Amino acid sequence: MNNELDKIAMGGGCHWCTEAVFQSLAGVTKVEQGYVASVDENSSFSEAVIIHFNPDDISLKTLIEIHLHTHKSTSNHSMRGKYRSAVYSFSEIQKKESECIIKDFQIDFEYKLITKVFPFQFFKPSREAIQNYYQKNPDKPFCKTFIDPKLRLLLQKFSDQVNKTKVAFMATTTV
Repeated sequence: MNNELDKIAMGGGCHWCTEAVFQSLAGVTKVEQGYVASVDENSSFSEAVIIHFNPDDISLKTLIEIHLHTHKSTSNHSMRGKYRSAVYSFSEIQKKESECIIKDFQIDFEYKLITKVFPFQFFKPSREAIQNYYQKNPDKPFCKTFIDPKLRLLLQKFSDQVNKTKVAFMATTTV
């Protein structure tokens, strides 16, 4: 496996939500929750996750498609500094591929996608107490209100990508 291409970082909404979505997928081996910074005008930290994945089991295209459908990828709201809609690439090849993927998915959305591809620069992990937030707190009101609907969408639209060992856990927390 090419180490440059076995991870990608994504941000868009709360990192608790993003973490829970990607932890649920087959082919994803690890999700690091925290804050990512890019360069220039995007050098401030924004909530995001680093997704480690096996490209033989899940493609970058599928990861980006799921990302676009599980956060407000067409909404340029006032909190975009904290919740930058982004894919953070680890190589120039990955950056170009991600840009093409996002462009190709525009047809699936009524409004213009605002998700941009930026070079990954820095990562700062979340404090331990809030890592794996959904797995630790599935019954909390935040999880019921914001994460459960994303997981239901994942089961409905991307069920073939869901890690089958986590389906039972998700089914009991999303019904």
